[in-house]
Amino acid sequence: MQKFKVNIIFICFVFLMACATKLPEIVADVVTETTLHDTDDPAIWVNPKDASKSIVFGTDKNTEGAIYAFNLDGKIIEDKTIRNLKRPNNIDLEYGFQINDSTKVDVIIFTERERQKIRLFSVPDMKPLDSGGFSVFTDAKKAEANLPMGIALYKSPETQKLYAIVGRKTGPVKDYLYQYHLTSDSLGVHSKLVRKFGAFSGKKEIEAIAVDDETGIVYYSDEMHCIRKYYAEPSKGNEEIYCFGKEYFKKDIEGIAIAKYQDKGFLIVSNQQAHTFNVFDLKTNAFIKEINLGTIKTDGCEVTTAALGDKFPNGLFVSMNDKKNFFFHDLKKLKLLE
Repeated sequence: MQKFKVNIIFICFVFLMACATKLPEIVADVVTETTLHDTDDPAIWVNPKDASKSIVFGTDKNTEGAIYAFNLDGKIIEDKTIRNLKRPNNIDLEYGFQINDSTKVDVIIFTERERQKIRLFSVPDMKPLDSGGFSVFTDAKKAEANLPMGIALYKSPETQKLYAIVGRKTGPVKDYLYQYHLTSDSLGVHSKLVRKFGAFSGKKEIEAIAVDDETGIVYYSDEMHCIRKYYAEPSKGNEEIYCFGKEYFKKDIEGIAIAKYQDKGFLIVSNQQAHTFNVFDLKTNAFIKEINLGTIKTDGCEVTTAALGDKFPNGLFVSMNDKKNFFFHDLKKLKLLE
Protein backbone atom coordinates (compact mmCIF):
# COMPACT_ATOMS: atom_id res chain seq x y z
CA MET A 1 0.00 0.00 0.00
CA GLN A 2 2.84 2.35 0.91
CA LYS A 3 4.56 1.63 -2.44
CA PHE A 4 1.28 2.35 -4.25
CA LYS A 5 0.98 5.73 -2.52
CA VAL A 6 4.57 6.62 -3.40
CA ASN A 7 3.94 5.77 -7.07
CA ILE A 8 0.79 7.89 -7.11
CA ILE A 9 2.66 10.82 -5.56
CA PHE A 10 5.47 10.46 -8.09
CA ILE A 11 3.05 10.35 -11.04
CA CYS A 12 1.26 13.44 -9.77
CA PHE A 13 4.59 15.23 -9.33
CA VAL A 14 5.65 14.44 -12.91
CA PHE A 15 2.26 15.58 -14.22
CA LEU A 16 2.42 18.86 -12.31
CA MET A 17 5.96 19.52 -13.47
CA ALA A 18 4.96 18.93 -17.08
CA CYS A 19 2.04 21.32 -16.73
CA ALA A 20 4.20 23.91 -15.01
CA THR A 21 6.86 23.89 -17.74
CA LYS A 22 4.50 23.93 -20.72
CA LEU A 23 4.32 27.35 -22.30
CA PRO A 24 0.86 28.94 -22.48
CA GLU A 25 -0.56 28.86 -25.99
CA ILE A 26 -1.03 32.12 -27.87
CA VAL A 27 -4.25 31.28 -29.72
CA ALA A 28 -4.34 31.91 -33.46
CA ASP A 29 -6.65 34.60 -34.83
CA VAL A 30 -7.23 32.59 -38.01
CA VAL A 31 -6.67 28.97 -39.01
CA THR A 32 -6.74 28.53 -42.77
CA GLU A 33 -8.73 26.09 -44.81
CA THR A 34 -6.82 22.85 -45.34
CA THR A 35 -4.69 21.92 -48.33
CA LEU A 36 -4.86 18.53 -50.00
CA HIS A 37 -1.52 17.13 -48.89
CA ASP A 38 1.27 18.58 -46.74
CA THR A 39 1.76 22.25 -45.92
CA ASP A 40 5.28 23.61 -45.58
CA ASP A 41 6.39 27.23 -46.11
CA PRO A 42 4.43 30.53 -46.37
CA ALA A 43 5.02 33.98 -47.88
CA ILE A 44 3.04 37.19 -47.39
CA TRP A 45 2.23 39.66 -50.17
CA VAL A 46 1.18 43.05 -48.80
CA ASN A 47 -1.27 44.64 -51.25
CA PRO A 48 0.04 48.20 -51.83
CA LYS A 49 -3.42 49.50 -52.80
CA ASP A 50 -5.41 47.92 -49.97
CA ALA A 51 -3.47 46.06 -47.26
CA SER A 52 -6.66 44.39 -46.04
CA LYS A 53 -6.67 42.49 -49.36
CA SER A 54 -3.17 41.10 -48.92
CA ILE A 55 -2.49 37.46 -49.80
CA VAL A 56 -0.76 34.67 -47.88
CA PHE A 57 0.82 32.04 -50.11
CA GLY A 58 1.66 28.57 -48.81
CA THR A 59 3.26 25.50 -50.33
CA ASP A 60 1.52 22.12 -50.41
CA LYS A 61 4.45 19.70 -50.58
CA ASN A 62 3.47 16.71 -52.68
CA THR A 63 4.07 15.12 -56.09
CA GLU A 64 0.73 16.64 -57.06
CA GLY A 65 1.30 19.78 -55.03
CA ALA A 66 0.35 23.43 -55.24
CA ILE A 67 1.02 26.97 -54.14
CA TYR A 68 -2.13 27.94 -52.25
CA ALA A 69 -3.30 31.53 -51.97
CA PHE A 70 -5.30 32.54 -48.89
CA ASN A 71 -7.09 35.76 -48.00
CA LEU A 72 -6.72 37.17 -44.49
CA ASP A 73 -9.75 35.17 -43.35
CA GLY A 74 -7.84 32.00 -44.23
CA LYS A 75 -10.04 31.17 -47.20
CA ILE A 76 -8.47 29.70 -50.33
CA ILE A 77 -8.38 32.09 -53.31
CA GLU A 78 -8.71 29.57 -56.11
CA ASP A 79 -7.88 31.88 -59.03
CA LYS A 80 -4.59 32.84 -57.34
CA THR A 81 -3.64 29.25 -56.48
CA ILE A 82 -1.07 27.46 -58.67
CA ARG A 83 -1.75 23.72 -59.00
CA ASN A 84 -0.19 20.67 -60.70
CA LEU A 85 3.29 21.27 -59.30
CA LYS A 86 5.85 18.55 -58.59
CA ARG A 87 6.58 18.84 -54.86
CA PRO A 88 6.85 22.58 -54.26
CA ASN A 89 8.81 23.05 -51.05
CA ASN A 90 9.72 26.56 -49.92
CA ILE A 91 8.58 29.97 -51.13
CA ASP A 92 9.66 33.61 -50.89
CA LEU A 93 8.50 36.98 -52.19
CA GLU A 94 10.07 40.24 -53.34
CA TYR A 95 8.72 43.60 -54.49
CA GLY A 96 9.59 45.62 -57.59
CA PHE A 97 11.46 43.24 -59.91
CA GLN A 98 12.37 45.11 -63.11
CA ILE A 99 11.15 43.11 -66.11
CA ASN A 100 11.62 45.82 -68.75
CA ASP A 101 12.55 49.51 -68.98
CA SER A 102 9.21 50.70 -67.66
CA THR A 103 7.69 47.84 -65.69
CA LYS A 104 8.33 46.48 -62.22
CA VAL A 105 6.38 43.57 -60.76
CA ASP A 106 6.15 41.83 -57.40
CA VAL A 107 7.19 38.18 -57.59
CA ILE A 108 7.02 34.90 -55.72
CA ILE A 109 9.69 32.28 -56.15
CA PHE A 110 9.50 28.66 -55.03
CA THR A 111 11.33 25.39 -55.44
CA GLU A 112 9.81 22.55 -57.44
CA ARG A 113 11.86 19.73 -56.05
CA GLU A 114 10.97 16.78 -58.28
CA ARG A 115 11.68 18.81 -61.43
CA GLN A 116 14.99 20.17 -60.03
CA LYS A 117 13.86 23.71 -60.80
CA ILE A 118 13.01 27.02 -59.19
CA ARG A 119 9.86 28.82 -60.35
CA LEU A 120 9.12 32.55 -60.65
CA PHE A 121 5.62 34.06 -60.91
CA SER A 122 4.34 37.64 -60.88
CA VAL A 123 1.95 38.73 -58.13
CA PRO A 124 -0.98 39.24 -57.95
CA ASP A 125 -1.77 38.19 -61.54
CA MET A 126 0.06 34.86 -61.02
CA LYS A 127 1.72 34.72 -64.43
CA PRO A 128 4.83 32.54 -64.91
CA LEU A 129 7.99 34.50 -65.70
CA ASP A 130 10.37 31.55 -65.99
CA SER A 131 9.44 29.71 -69.22
CA GLY A 132 8.75 26.59 -67.18
CA GLY A 133 11.44 26.98 -64.54
CA PHE A 134 15.17 27.50 -63.98
CA SER A 135 17.35 24.43 -63.44
CA VAL A 136 19.52 24.43 -60.29
CA PHE A 137 22.46 22.40 -58.94
CA THR A 138 23.17 21.14 -62.46
CA ASP A 139 26.73 20.16 -61.52
CA ALA A 140 25.68 17.94 -58.61
CA LYS A 141 27.28 14.50 -58.54
CA LYS A 142 25.66 13.00 -55.46
CA ALA A 143 22.13 11.57 -55.42
CA GLU A 144 19.57 14.10 -54.09
CA ALA A 145 22.11 16.95 -54.24
CA ASN A 146 20.19 18.47 -57.17
CA LEU A 147 16.80 18.50 -55.40
CA PRO A 148 16.01 22.10 -54.33
CA MET A 149 14.21 22.66 -51.03
CA GLY A 150 14.81 25.99 -49.31
CA ILE A 151 14.79 29.32 -51.12
CA ALA A 152 15.01 33.03 -50.31
CA LEU A 153 15.17 36.17 -52.42
CA TYR A 154 17.67 38.95 -51.82
CA LYS A 155 17.33 42.38 -53.44
CA SER A 156 20.56 44.30 -53.06
CA PRO A 157 19.96 47.79 -51.62
CA GLU A 158 23.10 48.99 -53.40
CA THR A 159 22.64 47.59 -56.91
CA GLN A 160 18.94 46.61 -56.92
CA LYS A 161 20.00 43.24 -58.34
CA LEU A 162 17.69 40.35 -57.45
CA TYR A 163 19.16 37.05 -56.30
CA ALA A 164 17.73 33.66 -55.38
CA ILE A 165 19.59 31.74 -52.67
CA VAL A 166 18.73 28.04 -52.86
CA GLY A 167 19.22 25.06 -50.52
CA ARG A 168 18.78 21.37 -51.32
CA LYS A 169 17.93 17.95 -49.96
CA THR A 170 21.57 17.08 -49.37
CA GLY A 171 24.95 18.48 -50.27
CA PRO A 172 28.62 18.92 -49.41
CA VAL A 173 29.96 20.28 -46.12
CA LYS A 174 31.18 23.32 -48.06
CA ASP A 175 29.23 25.37 -50.65
CA TYR A 176 25.86 23.82 -49.84
CA LEU A 177 23.95 26.90 -51.05
CA TYR A 178 23.87 28.25 -54.60
CA GLN A 179 23.09 31.88 -55.38
CA TYR A 180 21.50 32.84 -58.72
CA HIS A 181 21.21 36.31 -60.26
CA LEU A 182 17.78 36.89 -61.83
CA THR A 183 17.74 39.27 -64.80
CA SER A 184 15.25 40.27 -67.48
CA ASP A 185 15.57 41.38 -71.09
CA SER A 186 13.53 41.33 -74.30
CA LEU A 187 13.83 37.52 -74.41
CA GLY A 188 12.47 37.01 -70.90
CA VAL A 189 13.80 36.33 -67.41
CA HIS A 190 17.10 34.52 -66.90
CA SER A 191 18.89 32.85 -64.00
CA LYS A 192 22.69 32.77 -63.70
CA LEU A 193 24.75 31.05 -61.01
CA VAL A 194 27.01 33.64 -59.38
CA ARG A 195 28.12 32.02 -56.12
CA LYS A 196 28.41 28.82 -54.13
CA PHE A 197 28.73 29.24 -50.37
CA GLY A 198 27.62 28.06 -46.95
CA ALA A 199 28.88 25.46 -44.49
CA PHE A 200 26.90 22.32 -43.64
CA SER A 201 27.34 20.10 -40.59
CA GLY A 202 26.33 16.97 -42.49
CA LYS A 203 23.83 16.07 -39.78
CA LYS A 204 20.52 16.43 -41.65
CA GLU A 205 19.73 19.12 -44.28
CA ILE A 206 19.38 22.84 -44.94
CA GLU A 207 15.88 24.03 -45.82
CA ALA A 208 14.88 27.26 -44.05
CA ILE A 209 16.56 30.39 -45.47
CA ALA A 210 15.75 34.05 -44.82
CA VAL A 211 17.44 37.28 -45.90
CA ASP A 212 17.46 40.71 -44.30
CA ASP A 213 17.60 42.90 -47.41
CA GLU A 214 18.38 46.06 -45.47
CA THR A 215 21.57 44.74 -43.89
CA GLY A 216 22.37 42.22 -46.63
CA ILE A 217 22.54 39.25 -44.25
CA VAL A 218 21.32 35.71 -44.97
CA TYR A 219 20.35 33.31 -42.19
CA TYR A 220 19.76 29.59 -42.65
CA SER A 221 18.98 26.58 -40.50
CA ASP A 222 21.59 23.82 -40.42
CA GLU A 223 18.83 21.76 -38.93
CA MET A 224 20.52 19.82 -36.14
CA HIS A 225 23.49 22.13 -35.67
CA CYS A 226 22.91 25.90 -35.56
CA ILE A 227 21.54 28.98 -37.28
CA ARG A 228 24.21 30.10 -39.73
CA LYS A 229 24.79 33.71 -40.74
CA TYR A 230 26.50 34.99 -43.92
CA TYR A 231 26.66 38.04 -46.15
CA ALA A 232 24.09 37.90 -48.94
CA GLU A 233 26.07 40.28 -51.16
CA PRO A 234 28.41 38.12 -53.31
CA SER A 235 31.12 40.80 -53.30
CA LYS A 236 31.46 40.55 -49.50
CA GLY A 237 32.83 37.03 -49.60
CA ASN A 238 31.92 33.62 -48.27
CA GLU A 239 33.25 33.69 -44.70
CA GLU A 240 30.72 32.68 -42.06
CA ILE A 241 29.76 35.51 -39.71
CA TYR A 242 28.26 33.44 -36.91
CA CYS A 243 26.85 30.01 -35.99
CA PHE A 244 24.47 30.24 -33.05
CA GLY A 245 21.37 29.06 -31.19
CA LYS A 246 21.77 25.28 -31.08
CA GLU A 247 21.36 25.02 -27.30
CA TYR A 248 17.84 26.49 -27.46
CA PHE A 249 16.37 23.83 -29.76
CA LYS A 250 15.05 20.38 -28.90
CA LYS A 251 16.17 18.88 -32.21
CA ASP A 252 15.49 20.39 -35.65
CA ILE A 253 15.99 24.10 -36.28
CA GLU A 254 13.44 24.95 -38.95
CA GLY A 255 11.53 27.91 -40.40
CA ILE A 256 12.99 31.43 -40.07
CA ALA A 257 11.13 34.75 -40.14
CA ILE A 258 12.61 38.25 -39.78
CA ALA A 259 10.51 40.95 -38.09
CA LYS A 260 11.89 44.47 -38.62
CA TYR A 261 10.76 47.57 -36.75
CA GLN A 262 12.23 51.06 -37.00
CA ASP A 263 14.78 50.55 -34.24
CA LYS A 264 14.54 46.84 -33.42
CA GLY A 265 14.61 43.52 -35.22
CA PHE A 266 13.85 39.91 -34.35
CA LEU A 267 14.64 36.49 -35.74
CA ILE A 268 11.79 34.03 -35.10
CA VAL A 269 12.77 30.39 -35.64
CA SER A 270 10.73 27.18 -35.41
CA ASN A 271 11.76 24.78 -32.65
CA GLN A 272 10.12 21.96 -34.56
CA GLN A 273 9.96 18.99 -32.21
CA ALA A 274 9.15 21.22 -29.22
CA HIS A 275 6.22 22.72 -31.20
CA THR A 276 7.37 26.22 -30.24
CA PHE A 277 9.31 29.19 -31.64
CA ASN A 278 12.52 30.74 -30.39
CA VAL A 279 12.98 34.51 -30.67
CA PHE A 280 16.44 36.08 -31.07
CA ASP A 281 17.61 39.68 -31.23
CA LEU A 282 18.39 40.35 -34.90
CA LYS A 283 21.36 42.61 -34.16
CA THR A 284 23.11 40.67 -31.40
CA ASN A 285 21.61 37.20 -32.10
CA ALA A 286 21.02 36.85 -28.35
CA PHE A 287 18.18 34.54 -27.30
CA ILE A 288 15.15 36.45 -26.01
CA LYS A 289 12.36 33.97 -25.35
CA GLU A 290 10.40 30.89 -26.43
CA ILE A 291 6.75 31.11 -27.45
CA ASN A 292 3.96 28.61 -28.12
CA LEU A 293 1.64 29.50 -31.01
CA GLY A 294 -0.30 26.25 -30.98
CA THR A 295 1.19 24.81 -34.17
CA ILE A 296 2.58 21.28 -34.45
CA LYS A 297 5.94 20.49 -36.07
CA THR A 298 6.23 23.82 -37.87
CA ASP A 299 8.40 23.74 -41.00
CA GLY A 300 8.01 27.26 -42.38
CA CYS A 301 6.94 30.65 -41.08
CA GLU A 302 6.80 34.26 -42.27
CA VAL A 303 6.09 37.69 -40.82
CA THR A 304 5.26 41.25 -41.81
CA THR A 305 5.20 44.24 -39.48
CA ALA A 306 2.93 46.13 -41.91
CA ALA A 307 -0.62 46.87 -40.77
CA LEU A 308 -3.05 44.71 -42.74
CA GLY A 309 -6.31 46.55 -42.20
CA ASP A 310 -8.70 45.87 -39.33
CA LYS A 311 -8.00 42.13 -39.34
CA PHE A 312 -4.30 42.42 -38.50
CA PRO A 313 -3.61 46.05 -37.58
CA ASN A 314 -0.28 45.24 -35.88
CA GLY A 315 1.24 43.03 -38.57
CA LEU A 316 0.92 39.30 -39.24
CA PHE A 317 2.82 36.15 -38.30
CA VAL A 318 2.06 33.05 -40.38
CA SER A 319 3.18 29.55 -39.39
CA MET A 320 2.73 26.14 -40.94
CA ASN A 321 0.81 23.58 -38.88
CA ASP A 322 1.12 19.82 -39.36
CA LYS A 323 -2.61 19.48 -40.02
CA LYS A 324 -2.54 20.67 -43.66
CA ASN A 325 -3.12 24.30 -42.70
CA PHE A 326 -1.51 27.56 -41.56
CA PHE A 327 -2.04 29.67 -38.43
CA PHE A 328 -2.36 33.48 -38.59
CA HIS A 329 -1.47 35.54 -35.50
CA ASP A 330 -1.75 39.28 -35.07
CA LEU A 331 1.89 40.18 -34.51
CA LYS A 332 1.19 42.12 -31.33
CA LYS A 333 0.20 38.85 -29.62
CA LEU A 334 3.81 37.66 -29.85
CA LYS A 335 4.82 40.58 -27.55
CA LEU A 336 8.11 41.15 -29.34
CA LEU A 337 8.42 44.76 -28.19
CA GLU A 338 7.61 44.14 -24.52
